[in-house]
Order: sequence, then structure tokens, then C-alpha cells
Amino acid sequence: MMTDTLTLLSPAKLNLFLHITGRRQDGYHELQTLFQLLDWGDKLSFTPNQSGKITLDSDTADIPFEENLIVRAARLLQNDDLGVHISLQKYIPTGAGLGGGSSNAATTLLALNHLWRRHIPRKELQALAATLGADVPIFVGAHTAWAEGIGEILTTIELPERWYLIVIPECHISTEEIFSHPQLTRNTIPIKMAAFFEGHTRNDCQQLVRRLYPQVDKALKVLDNFGEAKLTGTGACVFLSFESEAQARMTQEQLQGAWTSILARGVNTSPLPKELV
Repeated sequence: MMTDTLTLLSPAKLNLFLHITGRRQDGYHELQTLFQLLDWGDKLSFTPNQSGKITLDSDTADIPFEENLIVRAARLLQNDDLGVHISLQKYIPTGAGLGGGSSNAATTLLALNHLWRRHIPRKELQALAATLGADVPIFVGAHTAWAEGIGEILTTIELPERWYLIVIPECHISTEEIFSHPQLTRNTIPIKMAAFFEGHTRNDCQQLVRRLYPQVDKALKVLDNFGEAKLTGTGACVFLSFESEAQARMTQEQLQGAWTSILARGVNTSPLPKELV
């Protein structure tokens, strides 16, 4: 077994739109969305060993060890004397709609499938990923994709390169809170992919989130001065899309440091190494 440490970018994502088209009897929501992968995210390091133990260094101490998605993902692949020490450098804020926890879980699955030489096929690995959360399979798929069902029916898609200015309001939003709220729109009519490119989309969570969280409402109003601001997923972050890095950086500078923000490039293929994906 390899003993060298493998360090990987665990990429963030944006939901370029989010339509909720129904609610199943088991409580899960049917949806349509477009997951845009980014070239920015957390850093995860993996050092495999023969200890039979999983250990984790992380600054997310508020999450109990066995409930951490990284640990849960590792447990799905662990057997016999396989062990690993994992270190997480967290940059993606929680409750932000950027997919941090889901990405961490998927990166763990991909890394340990490689390091532990499990050789689990991609489709099977995505099925395991779905047991951890609806957004985890997209990161295992490692490609920007159109998603339907509860997020598990994925169609890879090639998008023109765009740059994104992402503003991070100072609040944490629970996905469960938004999806269980009685005022959430749940009856949007499904669309064809062409409708996205024609601009006929929205985020069905956006109006509810901005009513519940004044910080998000303020961020949307500020960014609306520079373009069409959008909420990503059910989380707190709002974003603008630009054709070039220079345009995005110019707008960021005009915010004059009043908001925490990042610039990221949209990528069609995950920045993870090719041998993993």
C-alpha cells in the first residue's frame, strides 16, 4: 500500500438554478438543477496506513466524529486492517450552498478508492455516495452536470468558461430548514435543458431565504447593482457570473471590502487528478 500523503482540492460548486418540481412520499424533494464545479475549495490530505483506524484532523470540531461526512465516507470503503489519517483545511463555509460537506465526502471516496486499491467502479461509487447525501454523487462524477430526481440523475454538460464572484453573508442556513418550510415553492413545472440557456430559470429557494435571512437579502440587493445576483442551492452565498476574471475582479474591488467574497472559475471537469476520476 502507498504510504505517501495524497493532498487534493475538494472543489466547491454552485447551483446555477434550482427548481423544485415536487415532493415524494418519503419526504425527499424532486428537483432540477445545474451543478457548476469550481476550481476553488477545501484541501484534504490522506495518509494511508495499516492501523485499521480512521483519524481526522479538522477545524470542524462542532461535528461529532462519527457523524462527519468524511469519516462516514471512509467507513463505507474500509475493511480489514485498512487505515488512514485525514487532514482537512476548511475554506468552504458551512451552510453556504457551496457543497463543502458533500465535496469532502466525495473526495474521500475517490481518494480512498485509489489509495486502498478498492477498484470500485464509478457507478457503484456514486451509488455509495448517494447514501451520504443527494449532492455527493455529482462530486464523485467529477463533471459539471444537469441533475434531476433528488439530485442523483446526472447528465454531464459542457458550459462556456465563466468566472464567478461569490459573496458570503455572515449566516449559516440549514438545508433541512428551507426544504421543510411550508412557504417553499414545490410545484415548478419541469423544463428542458434548452430553457436554461434561454434564461428561463430561477432558484425556488431564493425568495424564501431572503425573507428569512436579512443578510442574504442585503447581499442580493448589493450585487444586483452589478448584474443578476443569484442564490446558490439553499445556502447563504449569492453570486454573479462574468465572462472574464478581470470583470469579476473589478466588481469585487467595487465592493470595497464591505463583504467577504471569493473569485472562482467554473470548470467542466473536476480539478481532481485524472487517475482518481
